[in-house]
Order: sequence, then structure tokens, then C-alpha cells
Amino acid sequence: MSKDRRTDDPVVLQKALGNFIRAFGLHQPETTPCGQAIPVSEAHALGELAQEGELRQVELSRRLRLQKSTVSRLVGQLSARGWLERVPAPEDGRGVVLRLTSSGRRAAQNLDDARRERFSRLLESIPDQERAGVLHALDVMVEALGE
Repeated sequence: MSKDRRTDDPVVLQKALGNFIRAFGLHQPETTPCGQAIPVSEAHALGELAQEGELRQVELSRRLRLQKSTVSRLVGQLSARGWLERVPAPEDGRGVVLRLTSSGRRAAQNLDDARRERFSRLLESIPDQERAGVLHALDVMVEALGE
């Protein structure tokens, strides 16, 4: 099979992505790729909230690209762990924002440390001359998926 034909074959892309998903551990939804025993969706929510300080639930849904009902369950799970609190929005007495508790901030920091370590090792494994291409390919994939 010619190289041109392989790059136009969606099965080739499917297999390549499947291999990446398995190698990176994304097929194990109850454990993060950095090895933490927390669902991936919770880890992403913690990261967004740690980065912003507080968010409205609708904004968290938008950032995570998840349905409102899914984020409602996610917020409930994080609240049950004692990692998240709902507080009145400062600019709107009826609105509510989500904010990490002190234990939620510690959990987010632990995840961030593990993530930084995992990605540092991964980056070191990619030859210097290939890194820009890998990052560009990921950007292209995200853009293509956004359509």
C-alpha cells in the first residue's frame, strides 16, 4: 500500500488513535493517565477549577465539553468527596459558583504534580526534532474535532 493511500485511510487513523488511547491509559476511565485513582472527568474538573478559582457550572460544562446532566453528576461526586463547594455568585445573589475546598485544592495539586511528572517523562521520550511536529499534530486534531 502506498504512503499516500495510508494517510487517506480512516481505518489507519482509527487504529493509530486506538493505539495511543491504550498506550496513554485513556481507556481506563477510573484512573488518570498519570496513574492517579480518580476518574478522568473528575481530574479535568479539578484542574479547571484549580486554574480559575471558581466557575459557574455551565462554564465548567462548556470547558469539559460535557452535557449539563453529566457535569451535575460530576459536581455531586466532587462535593461528596469534600473537594468542591457551591457558593453564592458574588455578582448575582441567585447564581451559584463552584469552588474547590482546601482538600480539593490539595487533590488538584497532587494531580498537577503527577501530571507534570508524567508529561515530563513523555516529552523526554520524544526526540527533540519531533516535538514540534507532535504538538502541531495534536493541535490539528483538536481543531478538526471542534468542527
